[in-house]
Amino acid sequence: MAPILTSLASIVKQYGITALASGGDAGSPGGITATGGVISDYEDSGTYYRAHVFTATGEFDVTALATDASTPNNIAILAVGGGGGGGQHNAAGGGAGGLQYSASVPVSVAPYSIVVGGGGAGNNLKPGGSGPYLGGGNGTTTTAGPLITAAQGGGGGSGNNPSPAGQPGGSGSGEADGQGVGEGNRVTGTTNPAPSQGNPGGGSDPTGAGGGGGAGAAGSDGSSSTGGAGGAGLPYSIANGTATFYAGGGGGGTRTGGTGGSGGNGGGGDGGVSDNGTDGVDGTGGGGGGGGYRTSPLRSGGGGKGGSGVVVVRYEILATETGTRKATGGAVSFYGGKAIHAFTGSGTFSNTSGSPLSIEYVVLAGGGSGGGKDNGGGGGAGGYVTASTTCPTSPVTITIGGGARAAAGGVGGLQGTSSSLSGALSVTAVGGGAGAGPGGAGSGGSGGGGNYPGGSGQGIDVTGQGNPGGDGAPTGGPAYGSGGGGGAGGAGQNGTSSQGGHGGLGIQLPATFQDPRSSVGFPGPGPATFFVAGGGGGVSDDSEPTTGQGGGAGGPYAGAGPGSYNPNPGTPGFPAKANSGSGGGGGGSPTAPSGAGGSGIVLIAYSTS
Repeated sequence: MAPILTSLASIVKQYGITALASGGDAGSPGGITATGGVISDYEDSGTYYRAHVFTATGEFDVTALATDASTPNNIAILAVGGGGGGGQHNAAGGGAGGLQYSASVPVSVAPYSIVVGGGGAGNNLKPGGSGPYLGGGNGTTTTAGPLITAAQGGGGGSGNNPSPAGQPGGSGSGEADGQGVGEGNRVTGTTNPAPSQGNPGGGSDPTGAGGGGGAGAAGSDGSSSTGGAGGAGLPYSIANGTATFYAGGGGGGTRTGGTGGSGGNGGGGDGGVSDNGTDGVDGTGGGGGGGGYRTSPLRSGGGGKGGSGVVVVRYEILATETGTRKATGGAVSFYGGKAIHAFTGSGTFSNTSGSPLSIEYVVLAGGGSGGGKDNGGGGGAGGYVTASTTCPTSPVTITIGGGARAAAGGVGGLQGTSSSLSGALSVTAVGGGAGAGPGGAGSGGSGGGGNYPGGSGQGIDVTGQGNPGGDGAPTGGPAYGSGGGGGAGGAGQNGTSSQGGHGGLGIQLPATFQDPRSSVGFPGPGPATFFVAGGGGGVSDDSEPTTGQGGGAGGPYAGAGPGSYNPNPGTPGFPAKANSGSGGGGGGSPTAPSGAGGSGIVLIAYSTS
């Protein structure tokens, strides 16, 4: 005799009935109740799941355990550390961040602090001159309370002696110019192997650097005029039911006429050929690509920055706790009678309803980095576009713009890259402007801030996507402030003789996207949340209390980076948060880098009725 099903919820769960799905009712039987991260509800082989995807530091807060006996009080959890940056000049790819996965971990009613590791610093193109050349920075560790820890990726070695060797990490970086391969499964500063987290980097040829290690394979060796490929990452379907690769190594660089190493599947950046390596993809822990070089005229390519890490938490829910979707793509959640598709990385949105679909969208570009010169300006926020339209049934390609890499000491900032909808729809948000260094500020979605003395902030490229950056103070003492980058909600403030300019205000996402369970967006002024696209803060030459704050006075807000301050020459500008679209803070001395810009995001919503 078949067992008796004791509740309607059990019937729904066993038979996958979706007609009853309405987004859940308070007090109804269900799975774990929790908040935090980008929420993704999906069905896989008849079982319903909710995932919380953290691409920036936050909190997974379990407020109630499961009330239905058929749903366990265990979670699956994936953690990836920040990837290592690539090195400079015929240089090695960065190692991927360490990857850890646990299929079943018990949880209690409690908040769990999530710390998402940042990607290691890359470096800029270096025209002319000679070494020493810079190695890539190590990523940083990712943790989820006491539940799991994933090590950082190792920074890539640089070319030409004397130069740094490849660094160890969750995955180690590749080798450049015979200086040594970075070991995998190690934490920088220790000799003890970590739990299986990744692989070592590849070796080098004099004209081809090694690829960084990945979670699934070691980096390949470089050969004559060919950079080694980055090691492949590993696929997991924990975020949305579709296999996604994480923790790919960065490709090795080479010289003009050669072939750069390809980045490993899982967000690894490609190695450069006579130019910069490309950045690792944020939210994957991919390593940055190593820089290339050319001999006439001499120019040394910089390494790409490592991709920031990620934490994904998943647990079972009932069909009654989800809703009706009419499209595919991204992380899908349900709030206020709407389905919300959140894209933190590039992908495809497909209207599967069979007829044109009314949608509301937000497209946010990557933020600019601050200037790395002494008293550099703050980076501008990425362009912000929101509107409603009708989406055809043909696919829409989603491109998420990356935040600009940090500028090395003595070098100006860089512009963020654009985010867009293309194919069935055409919308482009322009990358945030560069903070001023020796070459002045750059325009963009929002403009970069000017440097001291007297550097002008820059304006915007497209009307309505942002605001201009502030100017640097014209005369000195005691703070010699530089200007803040512009934000989507306001212009960057001017630097003064006693204060670095604050970055421009960010903007609050439309109410459609303000699901209280979710942590899309970042804190704003007062108790407000769901803010994005703030300007990076300008530098103070006096002390930390007078540095420019990211996203406005009283911040940092909107995930934007504050500026540095000069009495501590080792203090870099602070980076913006991943998927904030905000600007990075300015660098405070000729030897300290600026803060990197934050990557963008795309949100699309439609009625489930």
